[in-house]
Amino acid sequence: MASEASLASRFFVLEHDLLGPHDTQFRDVKPINLGDAFLCPRCGDAISMLTWMPPYRVELELHGQGFGDFVEGTGYDVLISERMAEAFRAEELTGLLGFHPVEVVRVRRKRKGAKPGAVPRYFAVTACFGRGAVDEERSRLRRAEAVTCPECRNPGRDSIHGFVLEPDTWRGEDVFRPRGLQGRILVSERFAEFVRCHGFTNMKLIPTEEFVWDPLHLGPPATTPEIPTH
Repeated sequence: MASEASLASRFFVLEHDLLGPHDTQFRDVKPINLGDAFLCPRCGDAISMLTWMPPYRVELELHGQGFGDFVEGTGYDVLISERMAEAFRAEELTGLLGFHPVEVVRVRRKRKGAKPGAVPRYFAVTACFGRGAVDEERSRLRRAEAVTCPECRNPGRDSIHGFVLEPDTWRGEDVFRPRGLQGRILVSERFAEFVRCHGFTNMKLIPTEEFVWDPLHLGPPATTPEIPTH
């Protein structure tokens, strides 16, 4: 049954591997062309930052010893290496959009060490906005304001101490931004296996039920639901 499949599915928060051996980040090179943000189709509020428009020109910051296959910047777009892009398409994974070739204008090395290899070719991609929705009742969340829109689930949260998705809301994307937490990228078990199989670098995959975001050190909510584990 679909509900059983949804409950059995495991998801991971995708982040770059900060201070790891392939820690690579990027900055846009001015002038930067920006388009409109994505809006919630129901309430009209923005659910993203302004969109990045061509030309796609970047400056890489190399904090690790070698270039990563996954590179984050300051916006919603990320960079993936050519080898990762080719494998993603060949294995027919879903959820990444764009695949725009990127011009690397310069590389700034942030640590001493051996000279890194050649700069890989990168592509700019965005994760789609999925239908998967954060389950407010079964997740450990703190929020100052109640949800006002059942579609986008805004406003944001004050802290997260593990979360799950509502059954039957995920539509099978391998990479997506969930409703209620559009600022994060979630990936499927299939994507996690894809990363492990190919040895792609500069990625951390955190199970959603173990994900913690608490910048104000508020701690978990007083009423803490039991989050299912796999």
